[in-house]
Amino acid sequence: MVDASKSMVGTIAVPEKDRLDEARLSEWMDANVEGFAGPPVLSKFAGGQSNPTYRIDSPSGAYVLRRKPFGPLLPSAHAVDREYKVIAGLYPTDFPVARPYALCTDEGVIGSWFYIMRLVEGRTLWDGALPGLAPAERTATYHAMIDTLAALHNTDYEAAGLGDFGKPGNYFERQVGRWTKQYRAAETEPMEAMERLIYYLPRTIPEQTRTSIVHGDFRIDNMIFAAEAPRVQAVLDWELSTLGDPLADFSYLLMNWVTEPEGRSGVMGLTGPETGIPTIEQAVERYCATTGRDGVPDLNWYFAYNLFRLAGIVQGIKKRVIDGTASSAHAAEMAKRVPRLAEAAWGFARKAGAE
Repeated sequence: MVDASKSMVGTIAVPEKDRLDEARLSEWMDANVEGFAGPPVLSKFAGGQSNPTYRIDSPSGAYVLRRKPFGPLLPSAHAVDREYKVIAGLYPTDFPVARPYALCTDEGVIGSWFYIMRLVEGRTLWDGALPGLAPAERTATYHAMIDTLAALHNTDYEAAGLGDFGKPGNYFERQVGRWTKQYRAAETEPMEAMERLIYYLPRTIPEQTRTSIVHGDFRIDNMIFAAEAPRVQAVLDWELSTLGDPLADFSYLLMNWVTEPEGRSGVMGLTGPETGIPTIEQAVERYCATTGRDGVPDLNWYFAYNLFRLAGIVQGIKKRVIDGTASSAHAAEMAKRVPRLAEAAWGFARKAGAE
């Protein structure tokens, strides 16, 4: 098992295949990033395998650049313009996101679309078990995560200028259709579990009763926490964000409670007073109290959907590994997970009533 806390933290020298034209970039930032002063010195963040992410150090401070991968891309994937739009909408509301500076849709600058935001200093927590923290600190950290998600779902998206950020209609219906298409576009071999899910999920879509901003990948390592306190400084990686059913985000977070501890987000069997990690019932109670819900529906369908979607995402990474365009050294290892994810998704679908 890869230790993410060691292998995906910090920066590395920019690999040759990911090098950017620093002179062109400096010229563009000088014209478009308020207060920027060059020259920029680039390094690349070690973690992540979707949109390549760079750290920029300069006399005017530290910045982050996120760009689309080079090479052929699946339709609608790697939408850095959508990431930028949601961050720009949320930043004035005091929701914890990095300060956005500018979006570039001119591929002539570095070879792909990209945007610049402020670097947020703090801690990245990779292991949901939170080793090394006292039980009270673990409780406070989980409360901060749950409260941050509730705050996102309570945000007035119209007032944030995001009223057109998603299509009308049932979110899960759109998402099942989208990830089926993405999976088909990246399919490399037949998988019976995926075929069963592709048949079952669209025929059993739950009713959508609320609409909110949905992050799409809300998990512990997509947040920057304050260095000395259990406080979320910034939520990162908005690539999959849209307007949709907030239960998509919340059930995705709750997947941690039904996932074996693996050094990442899984905390199954680790909850309770001894560890300080809230039980799934306590997590549901806290989220519902903040968002004004009287409970959540049976979660097995939602767990099946989340794992199906994750299988589709990882299948896309696998296809990029085969095509030679994946941006992370960890992508090849991740690609092996697709069959396991599909089988786990089908297991939850059966609990939800699938035959």
